[in-house]
Amino acid sequence: MLDACAELLDEVGYEALSTTRIAERANVAIGSVYQFFPDKRAITQSLTQRNVELFISRVGRRFMTEEFTGWWHAVDAIIDEYVDMHRTVPGFRSLRFGDAVDLNLLDTVSENNMVIAGRLRGLLLEEFGMADSEELDLSLTVAVEAGGAVLALAFRRDPGGWPPLVDGAKRLIREYLSSQLQAQRTARA
Repeated sequence: MLDACAELLDEVGYEALSTTRIAERANVAIGSVYQFFPDKRAITQSLTQRNVELFISRVGRRFMTEEFTGWWHAVDAIIDEYVDMHRTVPGFRSLRFGDAVDLNLLDTVSENNMVIAGRLRGLLLEEFGMADSEELDLSLTVAVEAGGAVLALAFRRDPGGWPPLVDGAKRLIREYLSSQLQAQRTARA
């Protein structure tokens, strides 16, 4: 059912998506859909959760198999995974991390990008031993929001992601985080 939902999102968009269409595409009775999901929002929420887990898994795999000479290369790898999922994972370009449907689709308390920033924060802390702080949280939140906006523009310009804007998002995030991390180190010293 989630795969059917993802395909339909790419074909007709969220507004035209319906539980009836999902049941027909999945070749199941409508009652089967309602057995697991009360409405299309619940289905898209589950699909978004699956996409987030896939994204974190893909990034984590890269962190385990590649040697990054610095955190900035890890940030590039994170962006590369996001761009690749946008291009190749059904339904991802329509939902991304749920922001296209509902800012609180992943968590009733935190906005979707805050959830993503928190997950990325955990990966960066573990991999690069960055100092855990409120300043780091704020810096990652700004980086995710700003980078996400530029990447959204890249995919509006070109369905495959306009390369100059994808590169611009990488530069923006790297330079912003670099300046913030330097400021934090200076403040601690």
